[in-house]
Amino acid sequence: MQIICGVDEAGRGPLAGAVYAAAVILNPERPILGLADSKKLSEKKRDLLSIEIKQHALAWAIASSSVAEIDSINILQASLLAMKRAIEQLQHQFNVTPDLVQVDGNKCPNISLPCEAIVQGDSKVAAISAASILAKVARDAELYELDEQYPHYGFAQHKGYPTALHLEMLTLHGISPIHRLTYAPVKKLIMNIN
Repeated sequence: MQIICGVDEAGRGPLAGAVYAAAVILNPERPILGLADSKKLSEKKRDLLSIEIKQHALAWAIASSSVAEIDSINILQASLLAMKRAIEQLQHQFNVTPDLVQVDGNKCPNISLPCEAIVQGDSKVAAISAASILAKVARDAELYELDEQYPHYGFAQHKGYPTALHLEMLTLHGISPIHRLTYAPVKKLIMNIN
């Protein structure tokens, strides 16, 4: 049996918080119903599927790249780095080497395994859908924690995305330590302050 590892990230668009990635090897003998691109699922459905994936998958791992890394190497490179970390963590934790890594998007992380990038893979490949769900649930969990640390920004509502509420809170309260300084709306604010 060919061991296929699906990989996806969550959090490229937000103005705040880390970018997360997950790697998943599904168990063909324990199929999970309802897998889809995490963006097309309700939060409740994602949370339930996340538990099921962790229980039934042959292997899974979640990793991230920090705000500092995003600002230092750019969001694409930080996303690819988070993917690489998730794959390495999966190999290390479960002592498994995938025959093929399938990644959502058009670029593969810098890994020594055979890798295939699939545009819209999160709606085409079950293992990538599963990875997209784990990454999104993990990132949302981080944003709920950050909401408690920085209650003025409304992170629990917008999860760091550049919504009208978030931009209004940024203007009112300024930049927090978890905002991505290289992102246009945040940069604009810094320029207006200086």
